[in-house]
Amino acid sequence: MAKKIEEVSISEQVPVMEIGEPVEKTGKKKPQTIEELPGVGETTANKLKDAGYDTFEQLAVAMPVELAEIAGLGEGTAAKIINAARQALEMGYETGDKILERRKLVTKITTGSKELDGLLGGGVETGAITEAFGRFGSSKSQLGFQLCVNVTAPLDKGGQDAEAVVIDTEATFRPERVAQMAVARGLDPDAALKRIHVARAYNSDHQILLVEKLEELIKKHNVKLIVVDSITSAFRSDYVGRGMLADRQQKLNKHIHLLMRLADVYNLAVYITNQVMDRPDMLFGDPTTPVGGNVLAHMSTYRLYLRRSKEDRRIAKIVDSPHLPDGEVIYRVTTDGIVDVE
Repeated sequence: MAKKIEEVSISEQVPVMEIGEPVEKTGKKKPQTIEELPGVGETTANKLKDAGYDTFEQLAVAMPVELAEIAGLGEGTAAKIINAARQALEMGYETGDKILERRKLVTKITTGSKELDGLLGGGVETGAITEAFGRFGSSKSQLGFQLCVNVTAPLDKGGQDAEAVVIDTEATFRPERVAQMAVARGLDPDAALKRIHVARAYNSDHQILLVEKLEELIKKHNVKLIVVDSITSAFRSDYVGRGMLADRQQKLNKHIHLLMRLADVYNLAVYITNQVMDRPDMLFGDPTTPVGGNVLAHMSTYRLYLRRSKEDRRIAKIVDSPHLPDGEVIYRVTTDGIVDVE
């Protein structure tokens, strides 16, 4: 005699899923600290923290080879940790409106000239690299000094109430000039200088090391500006001839990418100056060309070409920008600093 088959509804066999409910529920708690990341124990976490990687953001943008070398981990382990950090941050595709919302956190550091600020869309932008190139005496360093002073100014005086870092590769930093600009803005010169951290880079390797160690300083202080004056000087003197060009460009590429990562992770502005050379193959037009080739051209968010004019006047031309139109303005470099032409 055949057994009676009981009727079972589909809802009893398969649980009904609400719209928008994830297909698979792991029940795992989202990691809140580095120690909670998969594959990271107390010992590994201590290694990462000793190497300066104490946030998910820092781990997520790291390279496996770099993390393995600095933290003393296997490359496979480093790759797993990086992927786990990216998953914890839910890094991936996002819609344009969310990016626009995040862009509202971007601030602008005034240059001291309304005309120059207007050319840059309001000033030197945080989260980006602004490159200024030009011949000697075109005010590249002067603009760097002015930005350092302006970023330390209180909010009610149009500043950021923050601190600045200067990596000086050409021995051109002059505290007397910074103090002069601070007084012109109605600031205490000693207080302003105490908020500007300066390091002299003696060669390209030293310059790279100073940037690699910058995160420690950024975490301790409210740094909103990094100035590298100049970005290419040490590389040009250390790597001479065409035979060393590939090595120079590779190191420069890694160096500028690290600066971009710092700007992005900590929402700070990076202002770099660049040297120039003359193109002998140009018979007509301006032969002035920035050093660094496509490596700098692609990584700089904004590129400014600065040149001298009559007396204390300078001309700034925007050469490259992701959204700003081409333009050119005139400003002055006076004893008070960067100002508009009256």
